[in-house]
Amino acid sequence: MPSYKAPLDDVSFLLNDVFQFDRYNNLPGFSDASPDLREAILSEAAKLSEEVLQPLNRVGDKQGCTLHADGRVTTPDGFKEAYKQVTEGGWLGLSAPVEYGGQGLPVTLTQAVAEFQSSANMAFSMYHGLTMGATAALLVSGSEEQKAKYVPKMIAGEWTGTMNLTEPQCGTDLGLLRTKAAKQADGSYKITGTKIFISAGDHDLADNIIHLVLARIEGAPAGVKGISLFLVPKFLVNDDGSLGAHNGVTCGAIEHKMGIHGNATCVLNYDNATGWLIGEENKGMQAMFVMMNEARLGVGVQGLAASEVAYQNAVTYARERLQGRSLTGAKATDKPADPLIVHPDIRRTLLSIRAFNEAARALVIWTALQSDVAHRSDDAQQRQAADDHMGLMTPIVKGVLTDLGFANAVQAQQIFGGHGYIADNGMEQFVRDARIAMIYEGANGIQALDLVGRKLPRNGGRAVMAFFAEVNGFIKEHGEDAAMKPYTAPLAVSLGHLQKATTWLMMNAMAQPDNAGAAATDYMHLFGLVALGYMWAKMAKVAQDKIAAGEATPYLTSKLVTGRFFAERMLPETALRLARVESGCGTVMELPAEAF
Repeated sequence: MPSYKAPLDDVSFLLNDVFQFDRYNNLPGFSDASPDLREAILSEAAKLSEEVLQPLNRVGDKQGCTLHADGRVTTPDGFKEAYKQVTEGGWLGLSAPVEYGGQGLPVTLTQAVAEFQSSANMAFSMYHGLTMGATAALLVSGSEEQKAKYVPKMIAGEWTGTMNLTEPQCGTDLGLLRTKAAKQADGSYKITGTKIFISAGDHDLADNIIHLVLARIEGAPAGVKGISLFLVPKFLVNDDGSLGAHNGVTCGAIEHKMGIHGNATCVLNYDNATGWLIGEENKGMQAMFVMMNEARLGVGVQGLAASEVAYQNAVTYARERLQGRSLTGAKATDKPADPLIVHPDIRRTLLSIRAFNEAARALVIWTALQSDVAHRSDDAQQRQAADDHMGLMTPIVKGVLTDLGFANAVQAQQIFGGHGYIADNGMEQFVRDARIAMIYEGANGIQALDLVGRKLPRNGGRAVMAFFAEVNGFIKEHGEDAAMKPYTAPLAVSLGHLQKATTWLMMNAMAQPDNAGAAATDYMHLFGLVALGYMWAKMAKVAQDKIAAGEATPYLTSKLVTGRFFAERMLPETALRLARVESGCGTVMELPAEAF
């Protein structure tokens, strides 16, 4: 049976030592998150994930969700009880504003907790993860009345939230959206249309579900310029906060899908459902993007989470499974064969996954800290720089972490051989569950196009230039340190590759848009490798300093070895990515469509 242990040591190392969390105590909420409180929060989150959520992961996969003849949707056995523990523990409100019942703590802590919960049970964690995203959108774009009426219940977990974008004929291209909104005399709207692939679209975990729905008001402009965002509750809410009649939204079907069976992915039918405009008419995309960006970062965390839990189980199996003898002579002489862990190819595979996991975790926490700065700092320059970082890193975190997270789950499954293909060991579920993260909240090819087409040229390239300057500054500061050269020298080469690829795109994207589009995914992965390499250089510097100060622990030593492996084995791939970008991929457009 699969198992999971939250990486508490890694998160503490990153928060306390690498990113020096307490240096942000001038920001609201940070001083409240003292070291003791952080340790308590993370320990309790680990306990909940390991003891409550993880045992339900296979249950959810086997049972799935059920749509009953009377229209009710029920979740797998144990989900309701687990959800109650999540809500009673206040986990949905960890970073939510105090005035709405939240705890006001940094979102950085929420992201760390999200990794634990997603590793333990990805399908389950999506129910409250989507609720937190919907809450964030309401806090930014909702009216004071909407916030007062809905947000406290959502933060408490009494009501959940969803995002409704996709329709049968439109996914990424939301300009094709057909769901209609007809304005009523009382200021409400009647919403009619069908939405598909709606995660957590219906269930029995909470008393109400608050759907955020994109629709087109009658007479609105065509395309994305005519899309508005609406709040449509499953049950109408009376003025006193009590629940009223069932609204005109029903679950038409639960999708039969590859993975995340424990989450109800629904077809939702809106039949003159009553909704209320969020923000301004025809400005729905701006309002929904708040939730979409929250979701994209959360999906990146899912990629890391899948890689981490798959890695942990592969390591356990490799230590226990006897198979063959070591190339340098028997190691377990008292046994008929050596464990898999002695074989160099197995170790290479495991170390590749581990090197990704630890750097990806650092990248998530670094980005989460920038999110906190962007939303909490009273310094306009700091907010701008942090917002630039978020805009640049969102497609990288979403695209690269989910691509590599899935690939790592497959590699971890491979270590099990045939035992990874059958269900008993849980590895095939990790692979199936991880696959969706590359698709939803914008398929990864779209993330790459967003990075190349929008984020790089934005504000004259200000964000990417700031990233180059920061990494270059670190290399110059520590590059002459002999102990740091194994980390900084490869990073410098790879940064050069990224800068060359960026220049190529800037010079060729307008004249050769098809070539730039074909190169976008390779560029995104090149950028991701450099970002991960930078994280490793920062971690290595901290580990070396602590060892020099007398804290020579196996944990710190392993950090240096793993970081060197990443620099020696994985960073050189940026050369190949650069070559692919600069090739232009012009041949992809040479065949006419009918020839494929």
